[in-house]
Amino acid sequence: MTITDRLNATKTALARAAVDSNRDPKDITLICVTKTFSAEEIAPLLEAGHRIFGENRVQEASGKWSGLRAHYSNIELHLIGPLQSNKTREAVETFDVIQSLDREKLASAIAEEMSRSKRYPKLFVQINTGAEPQKAGALPQEADNFIKICQEIYKLKIEGLMCVPPVNEQAAPHFALLAEIARRNNLAQLSMGMSSDFEVAIQLGATFVRVGSKIMGQRDYLT
Repeated sequence: MTITDRLNATKTALARAAVDSNRDPKDITLICVTKTFSAEEIAPLLEAGHRIFGENRVQEASGKWSGLRAHYSNIELHLIGPLQSNKTREAVETFDVIQSLDREKLASAIAEEMSRSKRYPKLFVQINTGAEPQKAGALPQEADNFIKICQEIYKLKIEGLMCVPPVNEQAAPHFALLAEIARRNNLAQLSMGMSSDFEVAIQLGATFVRVGSKIMGQRDYLT
């Protein structure tokens, strides 16, 4: 199976999951996660017409996507990994969507950089639904207040929420929790679901799913 075969199979599975959940497949956006993969490995997906991609690291993304953007138009790049405050300028410059806003210091840095650069990537608040100490994200019990701080103090437009459930737990309760927090805060977008559980995420309201290995194959984390 080629990488484009896997892309098409994933799109078919996404559409089937949407229909099974009485949803329009057009309401769900597939983000192909290309962290650790080279520009040459990504190019076949661009040739096939896919334009929405996710990366975890600012520096890696900046390096490879500047060249790809020179050859392909209408790319939409999402930052889905943790963002250090000192990388804010490069992140705002590189990404069209930042999904990992999770603390006030970062909200302040993003607001300042947007004002300086006049570039306004869309923003998602990341929620640490499993309250995992090693994982980024605002805690669920702090989410409402943090979203309010972002909106009212820093005047940031929050598009939606993102989560990464614990690997050793059922994903569905975490997706349901994220959807409930979004409902309380009148946020329409939900980024949840990855290669192993995006169908469940679609059932529970995902509008963005982040699929990596199912399309790209296994990663070499030594690089």
